[in-house]
Amino acid sequence: MSSVVKDFDGWKKFLGERVVQAEKAGMSQDTIAKLAYEIGDFLDEKVDPGNHSNRALKELWEVGNEEERHTIAKLMVKLAKHNA
Repeated sequence: MSSVVKDFDGWKKFLGERVVQAEKAGMSQDTIAKLAYEIGDFLDEKVDPGNHSNRALKELWEVGNEEERHTIAKLMVKLAKHNA
C-alpha cells in the first residue's frame, strides 16, 4: 500500500478500482464516501505523504473541519472513479 500512496497517479488508479469494485458489490455512494473519509483519516494519522500532491491533500485534510473532510473524501471518490 505504501508504494501506491507515494505515486499520486497510482493512488488515484488504485482507489478508482476499489470504488468500481464497491459499486459492483452493491455499496451506495454514501457508504463509499464514508469509507473514503475513514481512509483519509487513517492516512492523515499514519502515512507520511511521499509527494507534493499527497502533501497538499494532507494539509487540506488537516485544516478542514469534519464537513469539509467529508467533501474532500467525496471529491477523491469522484476523482478516483474518473481515473479507474
